[in-house]
Amino acid sequence: MAAPEPPPPEGCRPLSALLSGIAQAAFHGTAGITEELLRAQLYPEATPEEFRALRAKMGGLLQSIASADMDLNQLEAFLTAQTKKQGGITSDQAAVIAKFWKNHRTQIHESLINQSRWDNVLKNMNWRVDLKAQLRHIDQINTPVAIVEMELGKNGQESEFLCLEFDEAKARAAQKKVPGNL
Repeated sequence: MAAPEPPPPEGCRPLSALLSGIAQAAFHGTAGITEELLRAQLYPEATPEEFRALRAKMGGLLQSIASADMDLNQLEAFLTAQTKKQGGITSDQAAVIAKFWKNHRTQIHESLINQSRWDNVLKNMNWRVDLKAQLRHIDQINTPVAIVEMELGKNGQESEFLCLEFDEAKARAAQKKVPGNL
């Protein structure tokens, strides 16, 4: 069994909360998370200029990490380079950023993907083959029909549903147009 992680140094808690605030504002579109609010809650002793510089530095790092969708190896190399850079970050800050990214990478990545979509996407698709039970002409009863139901939409918005019905001839024609069909 692995040893539990030691608790983070006391100065790391505000930095972790700052990263969360930056992520909420930048990637998740949460309104109301302002620079003044973050400074008052997390770094009340810092001057506005000092806090603005810290927030800009952390925001830039987080933006670089997120836009590259860094895995843990890339992140470690990136943060090591940042600690060695003049005016870079401390090793404690690098550890906090690494832990934050490990815990929030998936949500930030999904949010960036959702923000980059312009049009609706296919959320769900179901299909089935039914037999027609009622028609005007008796000879068309009990003929197979393929029904395809698609749910289209964007996350956070109401979906649209599209229902397609194919008789045997239309289903075969559609099948022939699919590359690599059997």
